[in-house]
Amino acid sequence: MSISNAMQTGVSGLRANSTAVGRISDNIANANTDGYRRSFAQMVTTTTTSNGTGLAPAGVRAVQGTNVSLDGALRPTGLATDLAIGGSGFFVVSRNPNELVESNYRMTRAGSFLPDENGYLRNAAGYYLAGFPYDENGSLGTVDRNRFGDLQTVKIGDVQMVGSATTAITVGGNVPAQQTGLATPGDPFLSSAEYFTPLGVSERLQFSWQPTATPNQWEVTVSDSGGTAFGTVEVEFNASGTEAGSPAAYNIPGAFPGFDTATGQATLDVGTPGNPQLVTIDFGAPDSFTGMTQFAGDYTPLKIGADGSGTGSLVRTEIDERGDVYGVFDNGKRKALYNIPLAEVPNPDGLTTTDGNAFLLSRSSGPMRLSGAGTGSAGTITAGALESSNVEVAQELTDLIQTQRAYSSNAKIVTTVDEMLDETMRLKR
Repeated sequence: MSISNAMQTGVSGLRANSTAVGRISDNIANANTDGYRRSFAQMVTTTTTSNGTGLAPAGVRAVQGTNVSLDGALRPTGLATDLAIGGSGFFVVSRNPNELVESNYRMTRAGSFLPDENGYLRNAAGYYLAGFPYDENGSLGTVDRNRFGDLQTVKIGDVQMVGSATTAITVGGNVPAQQTGLATPGDPFLSSAEYFTPLGVSERLQFSWQPTATPNQWEVTVSDSGGTAFGTVEVEFNASGTEAGSPAAYNIPGAFPGFDTATGQATLDVGTPGNPQLVTIDFGAPDSFTGMTQFAGDYTPLKIGADGSGTGSLVRTEIDERGDVYGVFDNGKRKALYNIPLAEVPNPDGLTTTDGNAFLLSRSSGPMRLSGAGTGSAGTITAGALESSNVEVAQELTDLIQTQRAYSSNAKIVTTVDEMLDETMRLKR
């Protein structure tokens, strides 16, 4: 190797170690950046062909990389919209809400999301969180998990639940057997059930359970909220056998439109004139324990199960480990709003780093798939926590010392070669 080649080798060492110091400084500066992934510069020898005599040393170069696959520690924050991933995967984000251009989507582990002025979840870097929306039936439908096109920006502000009409009410509970068969029956036991009109207005049905002088027999009257009775039915309960305590038979002493004695169900029109609304009330089939029962003891208030709901405004959101975003509304209902998928690639370390602590797909990373959190190889999502940087400051400072000494040694090569060249120049004097 000539003297000039030796100087070039020293210069390559200075250049490579300068790059390494740059990566170390990036790591130290981002030691407290949530979701940050450590970058590094790996030294690789470079060679050239020397006049057909083989390979001759020609210096070193720095190959830059990012340690994406190493997770950082989770740090609890208590904020419901802070999200951390435990295991494999990335949040899918975009610079603009409901981005239509797929190439503008990014992936990140930085989950410090907060609603913006329009209620869209956006992290500290300004990226919006994407997810699959649930429909009114709580279904995701058919989504393509190999592209970003079916994603929407997660919105948790100004969300309303549209009211739905009640169509079915299930009645359960217990009436005390010792109250029947008395010469002077006691007062009726009263309870009510809430139902909703098609406009989401709350109304109530009244139930009166009147014990009779006949053992194990009750008269049940169903009335509207104004006290107008739909009808009365006699319920006889089994007193012995394996069905003891369950309804034995239903008898209709008078007009009770829509009551089926074979099933214990009544279909009532609770609507207004010109606006019918049919509601099925299920007291329980004969010889079954699916509805009302009669056992000795205290009266157990009716356990009402009803569908339908009133109009509701979002009170808060809850996010589970599978990435399902639930809305809790002021009408007492809980509804699935979005599912947050996790983007997985075969080689996370091959992703391209971009601004805002985010990553882009590359040829080295391989193709992307949107997996459900907690399924297959995908990690789980923890709400109320953030993932810390995977930088170990002590290691970075140690690497900084080593790189500094390597840089100084290469600088010494340059100064030594300079002195040798100076000595060579003095040979002609």
